[in-house]
Amino acid sequence: MAPVVNAMRVALISSGAEEFSLLHETCVTEGHHPVAFALSRSMRPRSPADEGMAATIGRIIASIPPETDLLLPGSAEGLGEALAGYHADLAVVYGFNWKLPPAVLQLPRFGVINIHSSLLPEYRGPAPVLWAIRNGDPEIGFTIHRMDHDFDTGPILAQRGGIPLDDDITPERLRVSAEPVIRDLLTVALKRISLNDPGRPQGHAGASRAGLMEPGFSVVDWSSTAREIHNQVRTFRFMGAGRGPVARVGDRWLRVLRTRLGETGGLRVECADGPIWIVESEPAEPPTGSAGPR
Repeated sequence: MAPVVNAMRVALISSGAEEFSLLHETCVTEGHHPVAFALSRSMRPRSPADEGMAATIGRIIASIPPETDLLLPGSAEGLGEALAGYHADLAVVYGFNWKLPPAVLQLPRFGVINIHSSLLPEYRGPAPVLWAIRNGDPEIGFTIHRMDHDFDTGPILAQRGGIPLDDDITPERLRVSAEPVIRDLLTVALKRISLNDPGRPQGHAGASRAGLMEPGFSVVDWSSTAREIHNQVRTFRFMGAGRGPVARVGDRWLRVLRTRLGETGGLRVECADGPIWIVESEPAEPPTGSAGPR
């Protein structure tokens, strides 16, 4: 392996144990020194910890190197105050939920870089994979870019597509395909950062937003196409086991957990352009304040 031009002190900022492990291993392999892990313990700053966060923290503590500190800030401002004492040369962000203020972005000597799960400028925002599944994209890509004042608009350091989104995609299946790509991209990005490469400025042609799903997306509208409804169900299934939109079928409400487009066993329902088969569901309460679409 070629010698590292500048060995850097690196802060790692994420929301999961697997993400931290991947970032740490790649940085160490490239000769850099992770000095702190910062974990977003809630979807929004100054909010109670997310469900399951205690288990996530336990997994991180079980594997964190003894020379690396774990930070659990309650706000982005608190994150900045905590990181200031580490004198990091670089911060690497992957899967962090909060927008970082300029004061945090300016702390490390070489700035902050972000690993984003789309081929920017496509799907800027917090939910790129969900929107890719919702839109029926056959694959996604990853981009590593410098962070600036806006969401996912900074210069690009490394980028690659071609990661498949199969019909039964789950976070675990995606992780298996994505981790080798992220590892390679981060290796390239770290080398470019070491050489003070500013990155390639993003254009705005083809830019799109990937915000959180709107409330109405949680209810199936049978006047949509079968493919649209199938992808709606796939999107919820990617969010977690037991997740699904609710639908009125005849005189009952169901949480739709899995569908098929080809003729198969299950409950057949007519959509705008033809049938879909519900192959997994459970009883559900109707949406509050509405009879919902039929």
